[in-house]
Formats: sequence, structure tokens, C-alpha cells
Amino acid sequence: MASLGTEALDVPVFDLSKLCGKTSLEQFSEDDIAMCQGVSKCLHETGCLVVRHPRVLSTHNEQFLDTMERYFSQPAEAKMAEARPNLHYQVGVTPSGVERPRILVDTDLQDQAGTLHHENKATIPTGPDLKWRYMWRVGPRPERTAFAELNAEPVVPGGFPEWREVMDSWGERMLDVANTVAAAAAAGFGLPLDAFSSLMARGPHLLAPTGSDLEQHGRLGTVFAGYHYDLNFLTLHGRSRFPGLFVWLRDGRRVPVRVPEGCLFVQAGKQLEWLTGGYVQAGMHEVLVTESTLKAVQDARAAGRCLWRVSSTVFSHIQSDQVLQPTGSFATAEALRTYRPIRAGEQVQQELEAISLRKAAAAAGAAAGAGAKGEQETRQQCDLAHSDTAAAIM
Repeated sequence: MASLGTEALDVPVFDLSKLCGKTSLEQFSEDDIAMCQGVSKCLHETGCLVVRHPRVLSTHNEQFLDTMERYFSQPAEAKMAEARPNLHYQVGVTPSGVERPRILVDTDLQDQAGTLHHENKATIPTGPDLKWRYMWRVGPRPERTAFAELNAEPVVPGGFPEWREVMDSWGERMLDVANTVAAAAAAGFGLPLDAFSSLMARGPHLLAPTGSDLEQHGRLGTVFAGYHYDLNFLTLHGRSRFPGLFVWLRDGRRVPVRVPEGCLFVQAGKQLEWLTGGYVQAGMHEVLVTESTLKAVQDARAAGRCLWRVSSTVFSHIQSDQVLQPTGSFATAEALRTYRPIRAGEQVQQELEAISLRKAAAAAGAAAGAGAKGEQETRQQCDLAHSDTAAAIM
């Protein structure tokens, strides 16, 4: 199953440096407008992009991965100090075995997966995701909001004096990219330049790296993140040191994601789908152990490097109190019937309930205990001397 969907993702790389510092459409050249139209076309046809931005360098990604590998390779019981189930795990750590893939409970998603051709089928998980995740808030929050739990203060783990600086640096750089992509997409769709970015201001943006233990769970076909879409506006990924991310294009093809050096992978989330009335579809994806993953594990083990697969992920969001509804030319009668107005915070709460992150804290203790037991022997020290050649694909 892990060998299916081997056709590589083939989308252009959009160099966003040409748009940096431009705050109005009057400053855009014909080439700039053409690139924006390319961005919007690519989002419509594939649900994803590959971009380059001058503020985001490979060295920034490597520093971030080093820090997160050190964090995730700690014993499970040590990491549990940063868990905040009472805040729906929207800050701090989410243990393995807590987040439930939506496909297990969403009959519409099950039906959608059932229509995929054999060579593009999803690897259906049998239980909660095996991955850990850390949520770190990025950017300012509103002074007043009806959704305080989605805008909580960040959690800083002990023993990591560099934590805040590393997390803020990577998160803010990625959020800059998200705002640039939002402006480019808006211009490409014929909307005002700030049609999306104005709604993102003071949103509950999250730097949300995942950690997957390839020492314990490195078996071919193991699912770390089951077939799903992201609930937010735009998701951004830097390069991971271990392959395993697959996405589905709008035409149903399942393809592995390979992020070129110095680039970021961007995927549309549910909030962008809502604002465009379905013109852009939230991108489906999964993460699992493949033959390429195992080859990267073999190389990392031989070099004495850490065997945790870390994703350098940012979830950009629409501000919680803003209303999600089709905008501009996307606000057709049909779209408004399908995508009814809802506050972004309510939409997020509904999605979190579906994947078991918004629940009473009582259930969290049992899941945390199971996660701690599952981590048992895996306490490898991570070698910080990582080479660029170790960074393979996302």
C-alpha cells in the first residue's frame, strides 16, 4: 500500500520575493499579476503550492528541526508537563494516541475516500494518530474574543532556554509567507489585496510541528496521520528530514510531496474552501512510513542521528470572531447554501470535537497514560550535527 501514489508532485515554484513590500495592487507589475493568477490557478486545480520567500532560509528550518527533535526525543512522561487538554490541546503538547483521524467518524469523508481509484487510495487508519504534536501560538491575539481557549498563552517547556526565540523566529517567518500567499491568491482571484489577510489579523495562528517516533513505529505502512484535511486557512510546511507526506490533487491523484531546498509547501485548508465557496478545496493528505522513509531511517541510524520525524508546520487561521462565508464573486446563491455563515471560532470548535481534541479532560488522562507507556524505551539522544543531505522530502 505504501508503494502506491509514486508519481511526484508537479507544480511550479512561486518566488514570492517579487511581492514583498508591495501593499497595493497599483504597485504590482504585469508579471506580478500574472504570478498571482498562477497562484490562484494552482490552488484551484491542486489545492497546494510550492513557494520561495526571502525571509525563510534552509538554516532557519534546520535550527527549528534540531530543537524539536531534542524535545520529542524526551521520555513521554517528561513531555506530558506541557499538555493542556483543558484548552483542547491548542497550546502545548498533544500526546500520541489522542487525535482521531476524521475519516474514522465522518461518513462523507469515508464515501469520498471510497471513490478513489486503487492506485490513489488512502491508507485507512484503524485508531488514533500515532504522532505527537506541539502547538505554539504565533503573532498577536485579540484583546477581546469570544473564543479565549483558542487564543491561550503559549506553554514553554523547561530545559530549553532557546525555545521561545527559535519558535517565534520560525513561526513569524512562516506567518509572513502565509500573509504573502493570501495576498497573492486574493489578487489572482480578482479580490482586494487584503481580502484574506485582513481576516487573518490577530488570528489563532499556530506553529504546530508533529513528532513521529520512527524507532518505535518505523514499520512499512504505519500511519502517523490518517487521511484528512486541515481545518484552518493555509498550512505551510518546511522540509522534513524523513519522507512520508502524501497529498491528493483535485483530480484524485495521490502524490508524494518533495519540497525543494529553500522552499515551503503550502496547502489549502477548510477556511479557504469556505471563503471561496468551494472554488478552492481543502487539500487531503496523510503521513505514513514508506520505502523512502525506511531508507532515510537507515541512513540516519548509520550516522547516529535522531529517528524522530519532525514536520515544521504552521497553521494560519482566520481570526476567531470573524465570520466565514463565501466572499466577493464566490458569494453565489449555491455557495451560500453550502457554506453558511459561521464564526471562525465556532468552525474550529466543531472540527476539534470531530477529531477528539475538544473533549472533557477526563478522557485525556487515559490517553496520556497510554502514550507514555507506548514511548517506553525510546530515549535516543539526538546528534545536532545534522547535514543538509539528511533533509530529504516532506
